[in-house]
Amino acid sequence: MSSKSKAPGAKGRSRALVVHPFLKSPRDDAIVARDVDARLEEAKGLARAIDLDVVTALPAPLAEMRPATLIGKGKVEEIKALAAGIEPELVIVDGQLTPGQQRNLEKAWGTKVLDRTGLILEIFGERARTKEGSLQVELAHLTYQKSRLVRSWTHLERQRGGFGFLGGPGETQIEADRRAIGDRIAKLKRELAEVKRTRELHREARRRVPFPVVALVGYTNAGKSTLFNALTKAEVTAKDLLFATLDPTMRGVVLPSKRKIILSDTVGFISDLPTQLVAAFRATLEEVLEADLLIHVRDVSHPDWMAQKADVLGVLDELGVAQARRDRMIEVWNKIDRLAIEARPTVPAGPAQIQRATIPVSALTGEGLATLLDVIDTALAEQASVTALTLLPEDGEGLAWIYAHTQVLSREARADGRLELRVAVPPAQWSRFERRFGGAVVH
Repeated sequence: MSSKSKAPGAKGRSRALVVHPFLKSPRDDAIVARDVDARLEEAKGLARAIDLDVVTALPAPLAEMRPATLIGKGKVEEIKALAAGIEPELVIVDGQLTPGQQRNLEKAWGTKVLDRTGLILEIFGERARTKEGSLQVELAHLTYQKSRLVRSWTHLERQRGGFGFLGGPGETQIEADRRAIGDRIAKLKRELAEVKRTRELHREARRRVPFPVVALVGYTNAGKSTLFNALTKAEVTAKDLLFATLDPTMRGVVLPSKRKIILSDTVGFISDLPTQLVAAFRATLEEVLEADLLIHVRDVSHPDWMAQKADVLGVLDELGVAQARRDRMIEVWNKIDRLAIEARPTVPAGPAQIQRATIPVSALTGEGLATLLDVIDTALAEQASVTALTLLPEDGEGLAWIYAHTQVLSREARADGRLELRVAVPPAQWSRFERRFGGAVVH
């Protein structure tokens, strides 16, 4: 690297060169072929998500993966010459590098190299706001670092929060050995176990006043937070930015039937999500595992949206979400406002015509949201147990409970003042219903 002073990045940000390596002949196990341009744009978006100034981005087609450097010798030399001209402070390789490959590329290019896993970990380190999120990210990062160089690159200016995985001026050189890292990992796991116990207490408290939980899942930047805000009138951070939401948020929503639900906004998924993060964030994603209903939010305007669906289903599978629950998942085709009018899928008139296939919506304009709420209502009703019961006229408290926690399908007043009701009881409410009203016969 030249010793001359470098031109600063935009607004003083660290300058980055992004490389997206890809096999010219996709692997046989690739579920859906990915769009190279879309994947390159995603890599640039990941870099910008931590405020890096992407000065150049280029694809790197591979005939095969090279053990020493991942990419071929000719491409390594081409990037070396390019880096000598633009002098980036960081080269991001949008792929998974072994520790040896990372070291070899750093030596060849004379600059810090970060792979896709390291970049995503850096983003998560900056975005985590809760104690649990911070602990999880640090655990994931240390697990990743165990087999890699642990010395910080202090020539990179630290301009943001997080754990400073990229290093920073004045930051002590990290000389911790694997044993020290292992001790820290063990401590983090103990702290997370305590946090998990606290979360379980909170979950138990919710079960005592239980409402069905509906969780939004989907690829990062698919519009989950915008949809969440539109349905709940909340003000969760919603930006055109990868991983804008990291810590889960929950709010109450009243459906058209007057049934109350809890809607959960969760962290977005992404292709090649680091396994360290899937494991570390399992506790955070327990809301997905325990939700009564999942809503898969998809960006219908994205050129890679079919591959993104495969990525989301893959992560759900890795998390242990049963196939039966994935089959019942509602699929929302978001961002139809970005499509030309003639290319937009038609919003059905009502749930009877949909049968839980796909719901086209625009979370931004509100188009299709009323239909979505109807479909959620119908889906939860289908999971409910339908039963009949008779209430005494003086049991106003019982009647209020019925209207608050079940869906009243029919109501008829008898001559003696008693009420005959037919109600749909959600699974989460059935045990409380039995304790309150006795062993009613399910129809």
